[in-house]
Amino acid sequence: MLFLTVLVAAITPGIALLFYFYLKDKYDAEPLHMVMRMFLLGFLVVLPITIVQQGLLRGFGDNPYLFAFGISSAVEELFKWYVLFQFIYNHTEFDEPYDGILYAVAVSLGFATLENVLYAFTLKASFGSLLLRGLLPVSGHAMFGVVMGYYMGRAKFAPPSQRRKFLVLSLLMPLIWHGFYDLILNLSGHYWLWYIVPFMVLMWYGGMDKVVKANNRSPFRFLKKEEPLGGASSDAPAKTAALSKKKEA
Repeated sequence: MLFLTVLVAAITPGIALLFYFYLKDKYDAEPLHMVMRMFLLGFLVVLPITIVQQGLLRGFGDNPYLFAFGISSAVEELFKWYVLFQFIYNHTEFDEPYDGILYAVAVSLGFATLENVLYAFTLKASFGSLLLRGLLPVSGHAMFGVVMGYYMGRAKFAPPSQRRKFLVLSLLMPLIWHGFYDLILNLSGHYWLWYIVPFMVLMWYGGMDKVVKANNRSPFRFLKKEEPLGGASSDAPAKTAALSKKKEA
C-alpha cells in the first residue's frame, strides 16, 4: 500500500500538468496517443542523460556554474530537444504553433516524472518532499518545455530564412533558464526558497504568455467562430480550404 501511495504521489504532478497543457490547445486538439508517445519518449532519455552526466561529473568535477549550465541543463535540454526535433518536428500532426509547446512539455514531463519516481524510491522520499518536487522540479521542466516548444513552433511556421534562428533559440533559451534554476538551488544555501519562488512565478508568467501567443498564431483560430443562425457562414470557403490543407498535410 505504501509503495502504491508513493508511486501515485510521484507521477501525479507530471500527469496533471500534461493534461493541463493538453487542455490549453484551443483550436485543434492533438491525438492523445501522440502526446502520450512523446511523454513516454521522455522516459527513455533518462538513462542516456544519467550516463552522460555521470561521465561529465567524473571528468570535470562539480563546479556549480559548470554543473548548472553544462552538466545539468545543457545535457538534459539537448536530449529533449533532439527527441522533439527527430520525432515530431516534421510530423503531419505538428500543424499549428501551439503543438510545439504541447509536445515539448510532454517530453519534458516524461523525463521529470520518471526522475521523480526514481527519486521517490531511491531516497525514500516523504509525501511532503514529493509535493515540493511537484511544485518545483516537475513544474520547472514543464516551463522549460514551454520555452523550447514555443520557439520550435515559431521555427516550424517561420519563413525559411528565419527557421535556423528559431531552432537555435528553441535549444538555447530553455538551456539558459534551466541553468539559472540550477544555479539558484546550488548557491542560495538555506535561503534558496526566497529566490526560487519568484523565479518560478516569473517562469510561469512568461510561459503562459507564450501559450497565449502560440494559440493566437493558430491557422485554425477562425474555424471556431460560430456560424450565423439560419444560413451558411460567410467564411465557409476559407474554412473548407483550411480543412483541406490539414488533411493533405
